[in-house]
Amino acid sequence: MASLPHGLAARVAALPRRRQEQVQDAGLAVALAVINVLALLPFRAQLHPAWLAVLLVIAQAVPLAWRRSHPVGAAFVIGAARVGYDRMGFGFAPFPLGPAIAFYTIIDRCGPGWRRMAVLAVVAGVTISQTGRGHSEPYDAIFQVFIFLTAWAAGALSRAKRASLQAAQARAHRAEARLDEQAARAAAAERTRIARELHDVVAHHVSLMAVQAEAATSLLPGRPEQARRSVQIIGDTARQALTELRRLLGVLRAPAEPRQTAPSASLADLAAVLDQVRGAGLPVELDVEGAPYPLAASIDLTAYRIVQEALTNTLRHTAASGALVTLRYEPGFLTVAVTDHGPARTVAAADGRAKPGEPGRAAGSGFGLAGIAERVASCGGNLTLGPTPGDGFAVAARLPAR
Repeated sequence: MASLPHGLAARVAALPRRRQEQVQDAGLAVALAVINVLALLPFRAQLHPAWLAVLLVIAQAVPLAWRRSHPVGAAFVIGAARVGYDRMGFGFAPFPLGPAIAFYTIIDRCGPGWRRMAVLAVVAGVTISQTGRGHSEPYDAIFQVFIFLTAWAAGALSRAKRASLQAAQARAHRAEARLDEQAARAAAAERTRIARELHDVVAHHVSLMAVQAEAATSLLPGRPEQARRSVQIIGDTARQALTELRRLLGVLRAPAEPRQTAPSASLADLAAVLDQVRGAGLPVELDVEGAPYPLAASIDLTAYRIVQEALTNTLRHTAASGALVTLRYEPGFLTVAVTDHGPARTVAAADGRAKPGEPGRAAGSGFGLAGIAERVASCGGNLTLGPTPGDGFAVAARLPAR
């Protein structure tokens, strides 16, 4: 390709790979045939018949045009032409470049069986040629052996290099497939995490607003001051919900659009949640056992969300008279427990009579408790939940501190 004129080389480079190989091999065959003929022309008077000698040296080059598509057939024709030339005793034989290239191609591209047969054929061909007339000098045989050994080494190296490249490509494809799979798993996990965050934020604040809206409705028109307070709480809660939603949406923005976002929620913000729940009419106590210590950010957020979701469920689905939040700090572990005191909320039946709420406080979509379970599992913790004596309900999670 480098020896071709620039315009012709550019046109060949634009061809498909298979077509490029065919053009290159045809060019090699023609060039070598011309060289072989030119090497004989000074001795044409000593070649009888000269036309046959020329035909045989051309036959040692032209089949190279099909060396990659039909390596065995091309090598057979070339080898037969070379042995025939030597056995007829023409003399002045050109270098065996055609046979050497054909032998190299078989070593490079064919299977083990064909490679072994090619080696045996070369040994036999060189032996037959060297026993003919005009091959009495030992250096001639040594030269032939050297050329074919070089062709064998070049073919073996080319085959090994190609096998190494194919193995590297296969490893790269496998690695890329693994990366795609890991990215898909990470994306699924991130979607789940974002869904949990959105549920916790929306469910908690909307539940508080719903409770306060019901309270305001029941207080009007007889107790306007208390109703006004409930409406104020609804407004404050809505603004807090919007703030947290903006924080989550800021996380979802593209890296090209960096946004300043508020820090993730943690147990340090638990007092605000308790105040909101108390403002909604549910007395809540906080009991901290053991000396608090810094937690991993994910554990801190998980503990906060467990308390928030459990209290939200209590507001939405129970008529509890109160709730207790317990934080127990142990060496290497944090236990978070939320226990309410009271029965499930009653709902109106079709006949107008009251009936108990769903067992297990599982009314609604059921995403709340499922989200708590997913959060605890993602942290490697343990979750227990169920009814307590006195028609209460308890949610307890034991989380690793790190």
